[in-house]
Amino acid sequence: MPAPIALQLYSVRQEMARNFKATVTRIADMGYVGVEPAGFPAGLSPADAGELFADLGLEVCSIHAQLPFGKQKNEVIETAAELEVTRVISSTPRDSFKDLDSVKALCEKWNQAHETATEHGLELGLHNHWWEFTPVDGRPGYQWLLELLDPGIFLQVDTYWVNTGGGDSVQVIESLGERAPLIHIKDGPCDPEANMTAVGAGKMDFGPIVAATQGSAEWLIVEIDRCAGDMLDAVQASYRYLVSQELARGAL
Repeated sequence: MPAPIALQLYSVRQEMARNFKATVTRIADMGYVGVEPAGFPAGLSPADAGELFADLGLEVCSIHAQLPFGKQKNEVIETAAELEVTRVISSTPRDSFKDLDSVKALCEKWNQAHETATEHGLELGLHNHWWEFTPVDGRPGYQWLLELLDPGIFLQVDTYWVNTGGGDSVQVIESLGERAPLIHIKDGPCDPEANMTAVGAGKMDFGPIVAATQGSAEWLIVEIDRCAGDMLDAVQASYRYLVSQELARGAL
């Protein structure tokens, strides 16, 4: 059976800022099984957002947040608790891949954050962009991450950014196995500066990618950072494509 389909809510951040309830209700009506929040509009608490998700039958599969490290540690832990989620995902700054010393410092910080997350019953995950696949001291930065990060840190493979950075998302997913339980699905021209498209309308070939996730991916999560047309239309087209092609399981 295909993995269930969720939406990374960063995709509809502008729409949520105008009307959070109406936007999330439309996402549920489209048939999305789950959502992955990445912050909320001003004045809206995670607890209130979680109540709406529950009312609409949307499962919160994970959250994107800052690392549970330093001054933001308590906020991240409290947000996860209010949303009743155990997987917290963050990403890396581009300048951390300028040289090997920077990568080592990055991994040391992540390993400390992983210890904190574990102490509070949370799993910490790393979401890649394209810059993790740029060369650092003769190897793609991504390979240094796998060597230096605690193996308890899981990887949320963003398939579009892997390919955009010159990697092979199928190979990456296969090599990670169960260490990649959450997969980001997005599409477009594989140009880091260009707008993205609805899933199925760009250069990505999702048949082999989804096949590589069988037995390891628990969720396929649509994310569209930016697009030229109406974002909600792109989000709905992405759902229809993945479900109609039997690449993901929807609620409808």
